[in-house]
Amino acid sequence: MEETKCCVVSCEKPLDQQYWDEQYKAKSTGWDLGEVSPPIKSYIDTLENKNSSILIPGCGNTYEAEYLLQKGFTNITVIDISPTLVENIKQKFAKKSNIRVVLGDFFAHQGKYDLIIEQTFFCALPPTMRQKYVWKMHQLLADDGKLAGLLFNRNFEVSPPFGGNKEEYTLLFKEAFNSIKMAICQNSIAPRANSELSIEFQKNAGSIVNLYQFEGITCSGCSETITKKITEIDGILNVSISSDYLEILIVSKKEIELEELQKVISYDKKYTIKKISHLC
Repeated sequence: MEETKCCVVSCEKPLDQQYWDEQYKAKSTGWDLGEVSPPIKSYIDTLENKNSSILIPGCGNTYEAEYLLQKGFTNITVIDISPTLVENIKQKFAKKSNIRVVLGDFFAHQGKYDLIIEQTFFCALPPTMRQKYVWKMHQLLADDGKLAGLLFNRNFEVSPPFGGNKEEYTLLFKEAFNSIKMAICQNSIAPRANSELSIEFQKNAGSIVNLYQFEGITCSGCSETITKKITEIDGILNVSISSDYLEILIVSKKEIELEELQKVISYDKKYTIKKISHLC
């Protein structure tokens, strides 16, 4: 996505279905490599179970799915929010029975998958949605399922893509996933050399991962205090608050009652917390 120009910075246009559909209609797809990314191709080559259920969210022109089909995989689902794109790839795979093409919002998607492939989806989402991303990935994966692919290890002056770094990702995915691999790619394409992290995370099925709406936080200091207080609750493994302070991801050993969470934050009457059960 290096050459992509987006007006999020200049005119605050939302990254919604209309935005992404306009990019595909205008063929303004600077992130599109025209082929499967070399690190992901190498990873696919290591996979042995051709019947694994595989999901590719924010699939784009989905060269990854094309390669999976070439390798004999039989249970592939791709999803994207752009109607223009989805119609094109439906036609592309019209004669292929081993792939399901879905038009829709990833965060409303339902299913269970052995593997989810990450390729320029995370970086296309506003950073405020990163806690929601972890929550949804944990929901969609089977108990021993994996999230694998690429994350950017750099920041960008114009976004999307939205960057990040290894330290940030380690804290974000902590306890919800076990990190098998997170390292600088050795076979990235030249424009992305030394700026991509190859990841392989396995779902921590023993953890309970919940997402909550939060109201009342107005600054980073408040966020840090709330994080500390909730982390001190018995059974809490990780707490992560979104950059706009509106959502909080809580990973725990056991289900934490909402009343207990509300009690902990009740030192300030303006703080309220509400569990998000699903998105539709």
